[in-house]
Amino acid sequence: MADLRPAGDKAHTARVEADLQKFVSYWSGMRRGGDVPLRTEIDPRGIESLLSNAFIAEKVAPGIARLRIAGTHLSDVMGMEVRGMPLSALIAPEDRGQLADALVDLFERPATLRLDLTAPGGIRRAAMAATLVVLPLRSDLGDISRALGCFVTSGPIGSTPRRFKVVACKVTPLDLTDATATGFREEQARLAPPAPKARHERPAPLSHPSERPYLRLVHSD
Repeated sequence: MADLRPAGDKAHTARVEADLQKFVSYWSGMRRGGDVPLRTEIDPRGIESLLSNAFIAEKVAPGIARLRIAGTHLSDVMGMEVRGMPLSALIAPEDRGQLADALVDLFERPATLRLDLTAPGGIRRAAMAATLVVLPLRSDLGDISRALGCFVTSGPIGSTPRRFKVVACKVTPLDLTDATATGFREEQARLAPPAPKARHERPAPLSHPSERPYLRLVHSD
């Protein structure tokens, strides 16, 4: 498992970025036909190097996501169990509106989200840097109301809880055109009535069955 706690240097930063890229690549690999992956398709073994930093969140209202499953690192940073808490608990109060706007985009457009964060130092705590990546997922019902996320930090945690200010926010909309078109074609094919079976029609009789053939008078000598 990647060690994401020590103060960052170039090698550490490069390692963290490589792990984050693998995390995003795993999610991208689950996009069947370019669609948003299902929550049930996520296998923890696919994100093993960042498992303690990973989480699953659920949309509970526009701009609000609740942590359903969370790795131990999130609890370490907050100094408490974070399951059931809003994702915004990690963010400084003055920047939570920015996170809320980004989460609306993530679930509604949909889009991916990356936030670069910082936590100022103070008594018994050093300054920290962090990165929050959030990726949309579909629920069992097919709606985009779940998210797979990763929260990595650099620097000692110190006294808790730690809350982070937003340094940069990148929202990347997803293009679901191909996935939607494919789904539409599949749905149309499923709903289309079956083609009528070919019927072997017998040739029309030369005369109606009730009609008697005309009698011919035959003259004989």
